[in-house]
Amino acid sequence: MKKTRNFGPVTAGRLFQRLTAPAFSVTRAGLALVLAACLWGACGSRSSKPTSEQEAIVVPELPTPPEPPKPLYTYVFHQEVALKDYFKTIDRLVAWLDSLTPYPLTEHLLVHANPWLIDTLAETDYYRRMERGEFVFDQKSLVVLHPGDVLQVPDTATARRLQERIDSLWLDLNIPEYRLRIVCGSDTLFSVLVRVGQNKKRFQQIPGRIEDLRTRTGRGRIVRINRTPSFFVDPHTGRRLHTTRRDDGRRTRMPQIPWIETEINGVRHGQMLHPTTNPASLGKASSNGCIGYSEADAWRVYYHAPLGTPIVIRYDLDIPQPNGDTLHLADIYGLRKRKR
Repeated sequence: MKKTRNFGPVTAGRLFQRLTAPAFSVTRAGLALVLAACLWGACGSRSSKPTSEQEAIVVPELPTPPEPPKPLYTYVFHQEVALKDYFKTIDRLVAWLDSLTPYPLTEHLLVHANPWLIDTLAETDYYRRMERGEFVFDQKSLVVLHPGDVLQVPDTATARRLQERIDSLWLDLNIPEYRLRIVCGSDTLFSVLVRVGQNKKRFQQIPGRIEDLRTRTGRGRIVRINRTPSFFVDPHTGRRLHTTRRDDGRRTRMPQIPWIETEINGVRHGQMLHPTTNPASLGKASSNGCIGYSEADAWRVYYHAPLGTPIVIRYDLDIPQPNGDTLHLADIYGLRKRKR
């Protein structure tokens, strides 16, 4: 049987050499015709359909992800900022940057554009530090901003979107559930474990009368914020407090974390939202009427509850569950029994 010789791939130059060799005698027109046919066949073979033993591999074209919007400005910190100086620093920075932006820049808007700030402040929580083996007597001395930290000032479109989100925030507290929810429109962003008022009446030295310590229900709003509280008083005795005893038995200075005052049903009862230095009391009716949460959660609540934020405080004992069941909560104030 006659074997065929393998010449390897036939290039246009090699084909021209073969066709012009002495063994071949073709006209110029014939040469051009043969060359064109061979080139067409070679190109056609590259695009031929796959055989049954070879499947075609189709790589879909992935859409190019849009580039994130570029900030109007970036600000780089060049020195350390301790917690005690945090608000002074932020206020000066917002005032300066506001003169450069085409929209009103606020502290809350700047922080929502840089959410890492909330996480950084949350890490000043005494108990989070203790979990890492770090005892902090005075949290105000903790450094929260470091050289090289960068703040981004959002562009106009992003700022508008963030401000609309801030304007849609409201707080929802269900007393017997011990849950404070931060809600944006109809979406729950965060759910915070809280403590609520005790089911008792007791004489309070500050108002000078017997007070009902139960947390009051109703609808209202945030009317005042003390960002740097420094005057703490025991409401029962009127004695000023400079330190606090922690759940682990140690004493520390009082933390500098914002306190938020509510107005419920048009009345300011002094019912505050504030951190507790004793998180073991969370999930219980253990306060003097205020709503308490952890130090870490206090920063998240503060930056999601600016002045004017609506708040709903309810007493719902039957909670529908996603699977169709109903969760029945303990009647901690005995309100259902009184209705019967």
